[in-house]
Amino acid sequence: MEFEVVVETYYSSLFRFGISLSGSEADASDLTQQTFFIWASKGDQLRDPSKVKTWLFTTLYREFLRSRRREKNHPSESFEEMTIELADEAPPVPLEMDGEKVVEVLKGLDLVYREPLTLFYLEDLSYKEIADILEIPIGTVMSRLARGKGIMRKRLEKYFAEVRA
Repeated sequence: MEFEVVVETYYSSLFRFGISLSGSEADASDLTQQTFFIWASKGDQLRDPSKVKTWLFTTLYREFLRSRRREKNHPSESFEEMTIELADEAPPVPLEMDGEKVVEVLKGLDLVYREPLTLFYLEDLSYKEIADILEIPIGTVMSRLARGKGIMRKRLEKYFAEVRA
């Protein structure tokens, strides 16, 4: 498959997945670029062209895990963290921002639940594709999806109850 075609086809979905994992557009951009760099270097080794999407998502996920291990070994304070500490008070959020609240709750989930939820609902991948990307059994994917949805539901119910009160 031509490199430009692969980039055009999968860039936005890989970038969204990167954001959901890292919570940062800059990190997601780095992850996506690294994924395409690896594709440019090793993509010709993929024998089945129908597996390009799974290969790319798996590669991005592995790069994310690799970067998390690196950060764990070499922690540093990000610019966003310093800015948050300096901010006096965040402006009030209007009630029309419910979609943003859902994304915020999703970002607040443990990575174990956030990964499959993002791949299933935002990237529209099948259980099998998710299992291949995360390298876990399909039953574990289904379990994590169910538990993640349950946690999100409880957090959103609590939020809406507080807003209504």
